[in-house]
Amino acid sequence: MKIKGAFMVPHPPIIIPEIGKGQEKEIQTTIDGYKRAAKEIVTCSPDTIVLVSPHSIMYADYFHISPGKWANGDLGKFRAPQVAITVDYDEELAAEIGKEAKEKGIAAGTLGERDPRLDHGSLVPLYFIKEAYGGKIPCKIIRIGLSGFSFAEHYKLGMVIQKAAERLHRNTVFVASGDMSHRLKEDGPYGFKKEGPEYDAKLMTWMEKADFLPLLTADEQFCEIAGECGHRSLCMMAGALDGYAVNTERISYEGPFGVGYGICSFYPEKPDESRHFLKEAEEEKRRKLEERKANEDAYVKLARLALETYITEGKKLKVSEVSINLPDEMIKKQAGTFVSLKKDGSLRGCIGTIAATKSCIAEEIIDNAIKAAVSDPRFSPVEKDELQSLVYSVDVLGEAEKISSKDELDVKRYGVIVTKGYRRGLLLPNLDGIDTVEEQIRIAKQKAGIEEEETVEMERFEVVRHY
Repeated sequence: MKIKGAFMVPHPPIIIPEIGKGQEKEIQTTIDGYKRAAKEIVTCSPDTIVLVSPHSIMYADYFHISPGKWANGDLGKFRAPQVAITVDYDEELAAEIGKEAKEKGIAAGTLGERDPRLDHGSLVPLYFIKEAYGGKIPCKIIRIGLSGFSFAEHYKLGMVIQKAAERLHRNTVFVASGDMSHRLKEDGPYGFKKEGPEYDAKLMTWMEKADFLPLLTADEQFCEIAGECGHRSLCMMAGALDGYAVNTERISYEGPFGVGYGICSFYPEKPDESRHFLKEAEEEKRRKLEERKANEDAYVKLARLALETYITEGKKLKVSEVSINLPDEMIKKQAGTFVSLKKDGSLRGCIGTIAATKSCIAEEIIDNAIKAAVSDPRFSPVEKDELQSLVYSVDVLGEAEKISSKDELDVKRYGVIVTKGYRRGLLLPNLDGIDTVEEQIRIAKQKAGIEEEETVEMERFEVVRHY
């Protein structure tokens, strides 16, 4: 095992005295914890530090490893250009990680460099590490960005990093940079959501116990609403510790500015077969999907059948061919419907109709299920191997009625349609993370290409949601 230690650290620029100008004293506990963690990193005598940052170059479908012999950066964007750091990169280990990732079918490598400068998610931990070394970082660095891939895929890349370090006999320290919830206080950067403190409490419990299974199986929608930015960094770190007993310690946690800052240390010990969390996470995911699938009602079953028939057989399902026992409403009534697809907790496609366009609700669902998978411009078409991972929901829309004021809306009960000339946008009700009518209207306008300050005509509608 060549991972000598791993560290969970935050990256608030305000913690740097040249930026905080005294305000950093309000997070003195985090400063003290950071200095301690940096000293422990030095004690590990690493040949290489693998640093994962949410603010490095990020792609939806690729892990970017910063290329080249060296890199530098400063905190000029935070009005502290004098805080500058230069590091040497470990090109050999970067190449080995890329090679091992390719063998495992993981999209990772040094392609796609857009900005070689060190980002603040890297500079803040490097500032403390440099200080602990006495002014110069003697070891080399690997800088890796996150991706839009699942938590599990980030864990897999961590496993690749562990293997690559072993192959090259590199004494390696893993630094997972990332703040926790940004929604702890009303006057915080993104306001308050109850999920914010809930997320931080759960995460710190998992981390202080090195319990990485709930880290991997956490609901991605919940994490998104909580406003976290470091969860995937931690998943990758957990993968780098895969298969080993871990001695962990919670060093500090606080969130006075409305953002959670947590610091923990992790030291791998002897091999432990009970700590291969990826397999457990995949089994739990399969179990939950099968349980949900078994409880789907006729509306959702039809959407699933329609899409699976289209993808696997290349044909559009006819209502007359459906073996599912459909309620009379689906055959005899017309209505607009929306079909939403999710994968690993994230939206994978959503298409719908405001009013009926087909002869019955069943036909409307069939058509929109296929379009959600292959015609949503925000996503690539769904592939056959994704079908078993999809979670469906179907919304059947009631008739829209005109309203004269936002006071007639209820974000949980009513969806909204906004119209400005030929531009028209719709947002469904009761969506995760949308808690106010103002947010609902703003997003509906955004979808229609309507500026936020423009006045619009509004309609409201109710839906029956099927899971």
